[in-house]
Amino acid sequence: MRIFVKYLSKFSGFLFLLLLLGIWTFISSGPEWSSQYLFPSPKAIVDALLNSCEELLRSAGASLLKLVPAYFAAAFVGISLGIVSGSVPWVGNMLKPISRFAAPIPPNVYIPYAIAILPTFYLSSTFIIFIAAFWPIYLNTAAGAADIPEKYKRNAAIIGIGRFEYLWRIAFVASLPSIFSGLSVGMGLSFIMLTVAELFGENTGLGHFVQFYADYSDYPNMVAGILWTGIVVLAIMELFEFVKRKVLFWTKAN
Repeated sequence: MRIFVKYLSKFSGFLFLLLLLGIWTFISSGPEWSSQYLFPSPKAIVDALLNSCEELLRSAGASLLKLVPAYFAAAFVGISLGIVSGSVPWVGNMLKPISRFAAPIPPNVYIPYAIAILPTFYLSSTFIIFIAAFWPIYLNTAAGAADIPEKYKRNAAIIGIGRFEYLWRIAFVASLPSIFSGLSVGMGLSFIMLTVAELFGENTGLGHFVQFYADYSDYPNMVAGILWTGIVVLAIMELFEFVKRKVLFWTKAN
């Protein structure tokens, strides 16, 4: 019995997906009701995925062209500033009031203003993605750098490591677990804000794909777009976790 339970738990995620698929099939193909058209059958969704494959690939490419530059810019600025802020007390004290005020503000509230002041929607989108990714990366990096044991700093001074060399040879390496935590949160938030921004009138991207077919009540294509967005996000996050495991091979968690 114990072996059966262990074997069953191994496939619990797959079985749960089958259960959800069965519930969805029942809702879409069961007894008729007034809003049943909002729940296209799994077959209709698969057909929409296959028929819109080329359009979905173009949409994913357009979204990544906005996401990747903004995310990497946020990572570079957030990590650099976070290392300095966490390692140099006066810099951290100077930036702490700003971060406490600005970090909790939801990035989506900037969307109308970004669209108004920036010349193109591409710049507006990348700005929103940058803001969404920057704060978790910066805050986690700064916290990681600030938590470095004091003995590391003393040992660095004893062996003659200078201030700038300490930042990238000791503070950066010691902060890597915190940095990757921030990068992971920043990636999730940046993709959320990307699709939200694309709902505000953009004519490319995954958010636009979903909104376009929702406007025409084409729910098979709309749900296909949602599922495809989930697949793209899952692939990106799995790639991120792979890189994280390779880089943080020395941590206990890996």
